[in-house]
Amino acid sequence: MSTTQTTPEVLWAQRSSATVASKNVVFLTISVPDVPASSCKIDLKPTSLTFTGHSDTKKLTYHVELNFYGEISVEESKTNHTARDIEFVLRKKDMKEEYWPRLLKDAQKVHFLKTDFDKWVDEDEQEEKADDSDMMNQFGGGMGGMEGMGGMGGMGGMGGMGGMGGMGGDGGFDFSKLGGGDGAMPDLGDMGGDESDDDMPDLEDEEGEKEAEAEEPKVETGAAHKIEEVS
Repeated sequence: MSTTQTTPEVLWAQRSSATVASKNVVFLTISVPDVPASSCKIDLKPTSLTFTGHSDTKKLTYHVELNFYGEISVEESKTNHTARDIEFVLRKKDMKEEYWPRLLKDAQKVHFLKTDFDKWVDEDEQEEKADDSDMMNQFGGGMGGMEGMGGMGGMGGMGGMGGMGGMGGDGGFDFSKLGGGDGAMPDLGDMGGDESDDDMPDLEDEEGEKEAEAEEPKVETGAAHKIEEVS
């Protein structure tokens, strides 16, 4: 059964730097869904990229040739294959602060090439852009500039929370002062005024005695004498 050949959509964005090679790159994405790695042929050269891939499910063969505006370093470039596309991080050969004015050598516009607005940053706003580390990780983490993440070693300034021993200098309560300076909570039984429950009066007994006294009849002494005289 014959298949149709088509040109895939290509998205691109870039960064530039005269001092940091890992920030002097071109991001390239070729949209080729359902094309397995075994059906892909990639020919990356310093000045061009040729891609061919076949999708059995879509009965399509994708083919595109790109001639770059400037040279790239093939050895320092990375590739990532997903179920939807082929992604590239192409390392520019020349270290410059200026962006490439376009991706392709030929200034003529082509219908399949579009700006990747999810990755694009204007040239004068590169420093304000958040680190591209997450995006680089999917390319094997070998894009340089990643060493600063160093395994999240201890979260830096969180060391002051060790055992809640004083709460630092934020004006909070110092629990260590309660227990003689060792940071431990004191035994509440040693905080003074600790009387056993046995020494407390039994409230129920006390109330019972008051009720008994209230029920006893009150006989006046004078009235008792008068009754005896009459009898």
